[in-house]
Amino acid sequence: MQLATSFIDQELTYIKGVGPSRSELLKNELSIVSIRDILVDYPTRYEDRTQFQLIKDIRTGNDVVQIRGVITSLATVGTGRKKRLVGHFKDKSGSVELVWFRSIRWLQENLETHKPYIVFGRVSKFGRRLSIAHPELELVTQQKLKSTATFVPIYRSTERLGASGLDSKGRRKIVRTILAQLKDEDLPEHMPEYLVKKLHFPSYKDALHYIHFPPDNEALRKAEQRLKFEELFLIQLTIVKQYVTRRKLLKGHLFPEIGDYFNDFYANHLPFSLTGAQKRVLKEIRRDFKSGQQMNRLLQGDVGSGKTIVALMSMLMALDNGFQACLMAPTEILAQQHMAGICELLAKTKIRVAILTGSIKGKTRQEVLKLLRLGEIHFLVGTHALIEEHVQFKHLGLAIIDEQHRFGVAQRAKLWEKGKSKPPHILVMTATPIPRTLHMTLYGDLDVSALDELPPGRKPVKTQHKTEYHRPAVYKFVKEQIAAGRQIYIVYPLIEESEHLDLENLDSGYERLLADFPPPSYQISVVHGRMKQEQKDFEMQRFVSGKTHLMVATTVIEVGVNVPNASVMIIENSERFGLSQLHQLRGRVGRGADQSYCILMTSFKLTHEAKERINTMVSTNDGFEIAEVDLRLRGPGSMAGTQQSGLPTLKLANLVRDNVLLKTAREIAMRILDKDPDLRSVHHLPLRAYLEKYVEDAKDWSKIS
Repeated sequence: MQLATSFIDQELTYIKGVGPSRSELLKNELSIVSIRDILVDYPTRYEDRTQFQLIKDIRTGNDVVQIRGVITSLATVGTGRKKRLVGHFKDKSGSVELVWFRSIRWLQENLETHKPYIVFGRVSKFGRRLSIAHPELELVTQQKLKSTATFVPIYRSTERLGASGLDSKGRRKIVRTILAQLKDEDLPEHMPEYLVKKLHFPSYKDALHYIHFPPDNEALRKAEQRLKFEELFLIQLTIVKQYVTRRKLLKGHLFPEIGDYFNDFYANHLPFSLTGAQKRVLKEIRRDFKSGQQMNRLLQGDVGSGKTIVALMSMLMALDNGFQACLMAPTEILAQQHMAGICELLAKTKIRVAILTGSIKGKTRQEVLKLLRLGEIHFLVGTHALIEEHVQFKHLGLAIIDEQHRFGVAQRAKLWEKGKSKPPHILVMTATPIPRTLHMTLYGDLDVSALDELPPGRKPVKTQHKTEYHRPAVYKFVKEQIAAGRQIYIVYPLIEESEHLDLENLDSGYERLLADFPPPSYQISVVHGRMKQEQKDFEMQRFVSGKTHLMVATTVIEVGVNVPNASVMIIENSERFGLSQLHQLRGRVGRGADQSYCILMTSFKLTHEAKERINTMVSTNDGFEIAEVDLRLRGPGSMAGTQQSGLPTLKLANLVRDNVLLKTAREIAMRILDKDPDLRSVHHLPLRAYLEKYVEDAKDWSKIS
């Protein structure tokens, strides 16, 4: 069932007060093209016009006031550019000047003296005289007296829109014109009627009227609730529907066996006991492998929680069933680290592991590709080089994607297509803990596993907040740690000095460190994003091998460096980093058995939000708790990167503030799809048609995460 093209789907050009030039401007400035677009570009706030002031009660300038009275006189004053129209406006308590510098002739022809007007504007005070420049005026008619429309919408705008008469006042006129022309068939109810009644929502048409021109607070509240719920409900319906469809249609390779490869590794080569969380996650993955459906699972866990060993043991399950596996990482450094770790764990087995990155060329590359096609390489580790067309597996059964948010959707899709008869099972890993509210949106169509337990022997990193006053004591502590055989990270937010940002920078920081930690007693590595890969690798290797005591770096060490001997991280100007980034950086230490420390250096003056970020880092190591605070402070941002999931955009709802509404929307969506998965019942046909027309026109990427 498709919705016919209706009035609201037409372009704005032909609406009174718009025309081709304004229509083009709205398109370029705000991406508003159709009548529907402008109706769902909701007000950002409202001015409450329920209250009127008496002129005698206006005490100070710069107040925004609404007064009712009459214009007693109009006269032009001055000449040339200083010419202005001045009106004397009077109520029963006093008078105020109204002043206009533009459109003087039109105003003289259209304003009427001694007729009642409502005036709204900002008051200026010159000595004892009050004036309002370019006020909004409305003639009080009998219709106006009966009207209850007292909340005036304010819309987002730009300088160019304002100059073309498309400020809030201009937008209000256009929206009023459109709403007056709307017929019932232009805004049919697409939500199930039983649901609208059950939740005591206004109709869709009424909700749109009230969101733009609410008669009172209660009508505005109900309209907002209806439209917020609808945004969240449509997202959840889309996600859950994709999940149900994928589970029903996409068959996966069966991995029924736990064989020699897995059992030998578990019994003879596993260097430590698995945590309870790791065992639980492996059971969940095992259950997926035996189900006959394609696994599409998100594995999240803090840095150091043991995701790599879970990934490796999942790969061993694939190998036991005659399949190859691959692991794709976002950077060459991280791919090399995964390769080194896996090879070390499998050193005493006959399993063949290879790596493929952009820097591997010539005969070496050709040999890897040949052995991969023949099935003689069991596990392939690499970067986006894995998704190149000429990379062919004999029998790919499992694809693992590390830090998946660093890859574009199209890149991940190419990896999914590497499977031949059936798609490979997908395991997505992230060290960025995801709040539950985002689970239900960004990752609502994935099964989720969490490693919420650190391996035994790991000590939580002690985090401290220090200012410049404490620097001598911090450096003394660093020297003590170096004397005890430990290594130190020092992270800076900038590479070179900036005229605009008063931040510690890597260049000047390095110069100062040379004075405090002079060679040859102390050796320093320097790593930043502008260095060539060979230089970075050389410096990192010097630090990894223990040849240097300190690594001075920008955030390039956020992922990819695993140095158990590094026990201290100092983050300069840490107030300039986001919570998620601070948590990721802190995860670089605490990887050995020794007590590790993270020292957050800041300036003396901190904003309220910066204080909350620093205090959160000091008070907890729990990545999930940190993620919740981060979400609250920063907001969810773009729902799915560059809208690549095909989900509707949130215009009113907020994933943090409206999380209760989100949960309700998800529960209802799941109940509806459980009974009517294809939305074919008579109650759901309008909803199905609306989804097909406005939501489901984007490519369904759910099967590749």
